[in-house]
Amino acid sequence: MKTPLADRVRPTDISQVSGQRDLLGEGKILRRIIDSGEIPNLIFYGPSGVGKTTVAKIIAEKAGKKLCYLNATTASTGDIKEIVGEIGTIDASNGILLYLDEIQYFNKKQQQILLSYIENGDITLIASTTENPFFYIYNAILSRSSVFEFKALTPDDIVPVIIRAAKLVNREENTDIQIPEETAKKIARASSGDVRRALNMLELGLMLAKSNNEENLSDDILEQILSGNSIRYDREGDEHYDIVSAYQKSMRGSDADAALHYLARLLAAGDLPSACRRLMVCACEDVGLAYPQIIPIVKSAVDIANAVGLPEARIPLADAVILVANAPKSNSGEMAIDAAMADVLAGNIGSVPRQLQNKHFDGAESDNNGQNYKYPHNYKNNYVKQQYLPDILKDKKYYNFGNNKSEQAFKAYIEKIKSDT
Repeated sequence: MKTPLADRVRPTDISQVSGQRDLLGEGKILRRIIDSGEIPNLIFYGPSGVGKTTVAKIIAEKAGKKLCYLNATTASTGDIKEIVGEIGTIDASNGILLYLDEIQYFNKKQQQILLSYIENGDITLIASTTENPFFYIYNAILSRSSVFEFKALTPDDIVPVIIRAAKLVNREENTDIQIPEETAKKIARASSGDVRRALNMLELGLMLAKSNNEENLSDDILEQILSGNSIRYDREGDEHYDIVSAYQKSMRGSDADAALHYLARLLAAGDLPSACRRLMVCACEDVGLAYPQIIPIVKSAVDIANAVGLPEARIPLADAVILVANAPKSNSGEMAIDAAMADVLAGNIGSVPRQLQNKHFDGAESDNNGQNYKYPHNYKNNYVKQQYLPDILKDKKYYNFGNNKSEQAFKAYIEKIKSDT
């Protein structure tokens, strides 16, 4: 069985690695660590296909230690014990460098087994993960490691890899199939920053071109490949949270075009629930009282979207997203309830004022008969001044009117009825 193309073109030197210039460029911290030859415990964090494994393997090969490899998706506690058993042997006299791929799949017990050997230096750990390490990796291991975040590659990073890989395949297959630069760019853009995905698409394209006796990777073949290529998106991973965060922040920032882009990414991944939930949250949190009618409007759009399903759901959601993005903004309601919640959670509550309590008869023995509640509808403008907050909070102010037409109209009304009594 042939080794995957991504492995056959994998760089063997740091200078050959595409992208990650913020980490691997001359003078950058990770590059300086690698060049020093003194390798600390390292954790590489980032999406798939961006060079984490490649960099880890290059470091491991140059470390001068006994190299052991584990993939946490399949490794067991027995595998760990087998590696630990090699400590102190002639073969591992300089210590062991453990390259642990997908460390997020190791449970706490497995990570704890490694900890004591990491602490005393018998094992140097280089781990990679697609998940945020601060959520999935044991704190004691994190505190003894340097964490580096790898970013998704740009199309410009990936195009040279595609060209180099195509030349390799042509040599291996004794063919001369040409890859126009524009074709390479289309593949790079479709890969969503994942060089492994780009190379898988390229390998499939070259195979189809060879079977058709074509001299170039044609647009027809490319279209067939790209039509089956879904965007990279993990509903449980950081990619999910990045997209939904950008989706709401774009609406909050009144950028309809960006909001539609992130909506499209959610819908292309089939994540209708996240698209609907964040839209409703944004209508309440970020538009709120500046345009209170938007809340039932957005709820109706979400109901329609869920009723018709995808792909038609994109239409009412797009309407609602554009409306939210272009509506006036106010977070006065959110700030008010957060301030009130802060008092409640801090224990600043006090007793409900007597006139508001649910009491209509105190009993003959009471020294303070009568509830003394004033019914506002019995007074001019349906308003009468009385204390509603507990005594310890009676002068507290949680809500401040936002500087928008709607809330300023409310403010004018409240000020008028209070001054006219």
